[in-house]
Amino acid sequence: MHLVELLLPLQDNDGQPFGSEKYDSVRNRLTEHFGGLTAFTRSPGQGTTTEKGKPVHDDIIVFEVMTETLDVSWWANYRVELENEFQQDEILIRASAITRL
Repeated sequence: MHLVELLLPLQDNDGQPFGSEKYDSVRNRLTEHFGGLTAFTRSPGQGTTTEKGKPVHDDIIVFEVMTETLDVSWWANYRVELENEFQQDEILIRASAITRL
């Protein structure tokens, strides 16, 4: 079993918040494809990266799904779609092997 986490930004690169329709689209797509998801939307997480030697901060929400098999190609293609949709250089999607108890 795998846990796949998507870290999505709350604002665009100019600091303007994204509309809820972007997240609704992600929620619908993942629910249709995987049968369900969990979204952590109440308290945004804070991500920090470095660009050109300067720290860049992002408020993020996390969507996660569990799946028996990990289709790396499907996730890579979906990541590119999300990067275009959210106008980001990179959207982080990570997967962990888990044991369901």
